[in-house]
Amino acid sequence: MESSLSSSLLGSYSLKAKPSFAIAIAIAIAMAPCRLICYPSRKSKSRSRRRGGFASSLAALDRDGGGRRVGVVFKESQGQSTRSPFSQPLLVPAAAGAILLFSFLAWKFLANLLVAKPKTPPPVKAASSQPPSWSLSPGSNLSAASPIKFDANSRKKLNDFSQLLRYFQLVDLSGHNFGDDGLFFLAESLGQNQSAEDVNFSANGITANGLRAFEGVLQRNTSLRALNLSGNPIGDEGAKCLSDMLVLNGGIQKLQLNATGIGDEGAKALGEMLKKNATIRVLELNNNNIDYPGFASLAGALLENNKIESIHLNGNYGGPLGAASIGTALELNTSLRELHLHGNGIGNEGIRLIIKGLAVHRGEMTLLDIGNNDIGSQGASHIAIFIGNTKHLVWLNLYMNDIGDEGAEKIADALRENRTITSIDLGGNNIHSTGVTALAKVLKDNSVLKSLELSYNPIGADGVKALCEVLKFKGKIETLKLGWCQIGAHGAQYIADCLKYNTTISTLDLRANGLGDEGAICLAQSLKVVNEALTSLDLGFNEIRDKGAFALAQALKANEDIAVASLNLGNNFFTKYGQVALTEARDHVYEMNDREINISF
Repeated sequence: MESSLSSSLLGSYSLKAKPSFAIAIAIAIAMAPCRLICYPSRKSKSRSRRRGGFASSLAALDRDGGGRRVGVVFKESQGQSTRSPFSQPLLVPAAAGAILLFSFLAWKFLANLLVAKPKTPPPVKAASSQPPSWSLSPGSNLSAASPIKFDANSRKKLNDFSQLLRYFQLVDLSGHNFGDDGLFFLAESLGQNQSAEDVNFSANGITANGLRAFEGVLQRNTSLRALNLSGNPIGDEGAKCLSDMLVLNGGIQKLQLNATGIGDEGAKALGEMLKKNATIRVLELNNNNIDYPGFASLAGALLENNKIESIHLNGNYGGPLGAASIGTALELNTSLRELHLHGNGIGNEGIRLIIKGLAVHRGEMTLLDIGNNDIGSQGASHIAIFIGNTKHLVWLNLYMNDIGDEGAEKIADALRENRTITSIDLGGNNIHSTGVTALAKVLKDNSVLKSLELSYNPIGADGVKALCEVLKFKGKIETLKLGWCQIGAHGAQYIADCLKYNTTISTLDLRANGLGDEGAICLAQSLKVVNEALTSLDLGFNEIRDKGAFALAQALKANEDIAVASLNLGNNFFTKYGQVALTEARDHVYEMNDREINISF
């Protein structure tokens, strides 16, 4: 067998030599500063010791064929003379190594002059300066637009991984940018994987061309329940291609196509697919380019499909006409339970038509997301009617609709009669103390509402006072969000007093309310009192300095039974001294009670 010496040592050429030749060179160089002394018998050895011996030696004895012992001793040459049976020491290895090395260099020099240059390697394609590699690190692979093909090594790694993919139940390869080429490698494994139930290929640069890799795969795989292709620029063509495959698919129940560039034509194709597909329960089309025609197509599917339970159309362009088509479909559909229409600009007229459809909807609508739709106080009147009549709605989002105090009062009156809604989001609606006071009065008798979001409303200290007077002893609120509500240090006093008696609030958000040190000290005093309910407190963006940080740290140390497990103090003004005080308080609680408090700076 032959071995090749590296071209980095021997120039641009490769020398093929027998291993014995290479080993001889290495031994010669290593033994250059040594003397080799041989002796034939034990008698010679003892005689040489009597004549002076060796100061430092290493002997190895071997028997030859005739039973005679032969020893080899290496001694560093330090100018000492050592007698031996031979007339002179043998310096052959050193000389031989020098001769071999000189001969080799001379041979190389002549070879460069006489031997023709080797053939140049084939030119590399200009498309790739380096061969591509496969990695599972996000963003490290080929983009979808790259014309580079996988090299042999990358192809082998992909093949190996695709073999493993056949046995996974949960496959999450989101954000790896493996593109169309990578999908062709991985899709076939899904066809043979009868255990995978959830596959996430989001944000991978997959285009409509890449989706053809699923041809035949989705028809064979009956175990797959959820497929996430969000963040891939598949567009209308990709939606059409996928729809054709899913018509006959009998397994997928959740299809996520958020932010995929789908427009009206793609929505039309998906609508036609839904008329024939009886397994999909959840369809997500958030943040696409779907306008009224697309909404109409999907609404037509809802008229015929009574299996789908949740449809997400947030961040599209439905407008009042799109809302009208959805409202009409709700009148006959019996399966829909969740409707997400956040950010579609449906306005007052659009919400009227949606509520009209919901009024006669024979299904059990449990979630309604109509935030950021320019509804206004007039539209709040229609919503209030639905709130008062619904027997199934649990979660309602009215965020950023500018309903004002007038709309808040209408919603409050409706909540007085409602016994199903557990979570309501009224954030960013320009509600002042008047509107909050109306909502607070309802909480006296409402024992169902658990989560109340009022962030981004200028309720001020008066509004929080009205709220805290009720929540001190009544109500069942567990999550209260009051961020960016202009509460100030004065309002913090009302909250601190409320926390001393309240036994239900577990999550409290007070971000960006200008509490300062004074407000932090008030809250710290309430934390010294036993409160077994509050587990999460958010005080970020409140201009708290070291004084307030010290007060909070002392409160954590003083109350051994404190239940707080998460304390957010990010984006405040205290220095490293405040951080050290809070860190020491955290460590103290852990040492004394064996409980961890997550404090964020």
